[in-house]
Amino acid sequence: MDSALLLQEAIKARANAYTPYSHFGVGAALLDKNGHVHHGCNVENAAYGPTNCAERTALFRAIADGHKAGSFKAMAVVGNTDGPITPCGVCRQVLVELCDPDMKIIMGNMKGDMTETTVRDLLPGAFGPSDLESGKSKN
Repeated sequence: MDSALLLQEAIKARANAYTPYSHFGVGAALLDKNGHVHHGCNVENAAYGPTNCAERTALFRAIADGHKAGSFKAMAVVGNTDGPITPCGVCRQVLVELCDPDMKIIMGNMKGDMTETTVRDLLPGAFGPSDLESGKSKN
């Protein structure tokens, strides 16, 4: 699936966003290695902390549906912003955990602007699973 089509899937997902407080809907579309698209949208909560971003919703949904970490090809994320929207820091950390460092991230907006990067480039110097292995105490 090309980037523009995956971005259209993110726009579809955005339509389901639950944003009664910010009114700032975000949609995400995660493409797995079998060509299936997992949709995600942001879901707000009055307590704010329990709010979940679109990117994490799509990733957690795919994992809950039985797909394994690292089995994804690309993710598109879209919001009604001036330029292409970018994942927040928490989502970047989750992407590092669940996705291949070279997985493509397509960032867009409702005007059709789009840019692409990789998970690795979204969070350079990321702390990941391998850091936990190397940091284990040998005592």
